[in-house]
Amino acid sequence: MLAVSDPMAGRLDAAGVLLVHPRVMQQFELSMVVSPSTATRPKHLEEEHVHGADTVSDSSREELVTVVVPARNEERFLPACLDSILAQGYPALQVLVVDGASTDRTAEIVREYAARDSRVELLSNPEQIIPVSLNLALAAARGRWLVRVDAHATVPSDYVSIAVGHLRTGRWAAVGGRKDGVGLTPAGRAIAGVMTSRLGVGNSVYHYGTAPQPVEHVPFGAYSVEIARSLGGWDPRLRVNQDFEFDYRLRQAGHELLFDPRLTIHWYCRQSVPDLYRQYRRYGRGKVRVARLHPQSLSLRHLAAPSLVAVLAAAAAAAPRRPAVAALLVSPYVLLLGPGSEHLRRDVDVEARRWVVPALAAMHVGWGVGFWQGVADMVRDGGRSELASSPLSPMVRSHGDREPTAEIVAS
Repeated sequence: MLAVSDPMAGRLDAAGVLLVHPRVMQQFELSMVVSPSTATRPKHLEEEHVHGADTVSDSSREELVTVVVPARNEERFLPACLDSILAQGYPALQVLVVDGASTDRTAEIVREYAARDSRVELLSNPEQIIPVSLNLALAAARGRWLVRVDAHATVPSDYVSIAVGHLRTGRWAAVGGRKDGVGLTPAGRAIAGVMTSRLGVGNSVYHYGTAPQPVEHVPFGAYSVEIARSLGGWDPRLRVNQDFEFDYRLRQAGHELLFDPRLTIHWYCRQSVPDLYRQYRRYGRGKVRVARLHPQSLSLRHLAAPSLVAVLAAAAAAAPRRPAVAALLVSPYVLLLGPGSEHLRRDVDVEARRWVVPALAAMHVGWGVGFWQGVADMVRDGGRSELASSPLSPMVRSHGDREPTAEIVAS
């Protein structure tokens, strides 16, 4: 275990930063790598209704929980995030903020919080990649449970208590809640509204669900540290969609995931349509990478946006010579965006209404364009990508050819 009190972990420098030797990280990573087929679910699962675990019992309140916050250039939102975590009714926390080489005051803010509250620790990830940050935190976790919170999100005071209450039953290997977007601009408020709609996000229950239920994926999930380590952590070859891929491996190993809408995540979504487009283009491109690792994870709904982009491209090609054909091709989508989104426009304020249709189009087209870019990447590299290696032991390659390092700021 990597901890400030462990003399084998490394040494403190003059600034009070624990420098973890690369071989220590490598030994930890190698010990965590197993095939998902061997990371089976517990033999004796308690039968628990999804409503069955409201909060952690008083007798277990001192059981340490590790909260992980990956952060890069989050000086604007990080204080509110940390305030919500430290205000949890469950006090036994280890709060690991993993700074991805921020160029703003993110690391300084964490140090200020660590000076006031010994539960806060700062880890450094010079590679800036979220799955690497998650794996560094997983290596440093001292708790039995790991709860991820996004740096530009806040959570209610009973968030950890409810999540851990579910995990302790033994039925659920992962628990997550509803991701409610927060918009600060007119476009941001439209984007937040669109993200609560099936028209915008398909069957992503965590955006609009109102009842507890088993699901395929949870955002910013809560997990058993033991199970997360047995699966090898998060795949660092995936800059996006690494959370979905991890949950997929979790389910393939025989575990179940629970969505509980009481776990409300107030998440600051993108605040402009161009930013939203770029975000969803990354998502679409990343989906192809996940599909290359796990072809069975791809479903028909994932092909909707790429099909739309193909139709729009065909319409654009036909427009100069056959405008009637082009109009016929695009008319179903125009009707979908127009009358189909009327209820969404009614649900947002007047200033935000004009951004609803552009936000929907940005999500659909961005994801579809990104998907085709991912396909082009696959064709271009001819199967020679790093993804051609086995996905069953991602942490062996978690830092490429570089020796990994970690910093833990002593509070």
